[in-house]
Amino acid sequence: MWSRSTLVFLFAACSGSAPGGPDAAVDSGGEVDAPSGNPLTDVGAVTRVAPAMTFQFLEGPQWRQGEADWLFTDIPANQIYRYAPGGAVTSFRTPSGNANGLAQERGGTILAAEHGGRRISRISGTTVTAVAERFEGKLFHSPNDVVTAADGTIYFTDPPYGLNGRPAELTFNGVFRVAGGAVTAEHRGAVDTRPNGIAISPDGKKVYVAFTHNGEVLGFPVLAGGALGPPARAALTAGNADGMAVDAAGNLFVTSQNGVEVFAPDGTKWGEIKTPGAPGPKPTNCAFGGADRRTLLITTPQALFQVTLRYGGLPTR
Repeated sequence: MWSRSTLVFLFAACSGSAPGGPDAAVDSGGEVDAPSGNPLTDVGAVTRVAPAMTFQFLEGPQWRQGEADWLFTDIPANQIYRYAPGGAVTSFRTPSGNANGLAQERGGTILAAEHGGRRISRISGTTVTAVAERFEGKLFHSPNDVVTAADGTIYFTDPPYGLNGRPAELTFNGVFRVAGGAVTAEHRGAVDTRPNGIAISPDGKKVYVAFTHNGEVLGFPVLAGGALGPPARAALTAGNADGMAVDAAGNLFVTSQNGVEVFAPDGTKWGEIKTPGAPGPKPTNCAFGGADRRTLLITTPQALFQVTLRYGGLPTR
């Protein structure tokens, strides 16, 4: 039986303009408006979706507008699944290289951060090709999450979670950029840091990275050519920051040990979304989808949940 829960609001403000929110947020992918105000106003209940199945550790939700379906990953099961709302869950790709985060390119191809395969791969129909496998001749640790910019530039995080006893070849935990076939290390974090979720602002001028080890989300300005500048704190979660999504107003939806924490573009906290059974397993990631992109799909290790929000999210990428 599907479970149902109310949405828990911990308002930073009741209504009005978003703190520090943009007067006009223009997505570089086009077709989004510029809403303002609390994104947690007038939303529905959090509900469990998808048929009852046994999952191991879910991640990587992505909406495909043309196919009207969701993709998501089960890392230990070595699966990328497909779920059409109201339908069955079917296999999209297996083995998946223990894929974790997913992204979608403009042509509809899927990018996968292969936790076990130690690479970023591109999936086009039944063809899978490598996009990034090494940096300066060395294997990545275990790419975790990936996002694409409007110009096709790819950014991804590379913590060591998926090494599972395999030797690390890089001496840092990084954030990488792929453009024109070249791989660049944009951030070289210490070995005790954990760069995890990654997202892009509506105007394409900032790349957000969630750091699990300290719960912080950093915003990296995008410079000429797609390079990333020195970061600044964009948000501070309750801890264990993980996957993220961004709505059309630039609000950040960050999964953490508290649920999905929601922040205005200036870092002011709007509130939290709690999944049914909280404080059970914490959410691992989230993404916007549906025809109007107002549905937030939330993955937890063993289940999928959804909630309809006030504003639409950015086009999936």
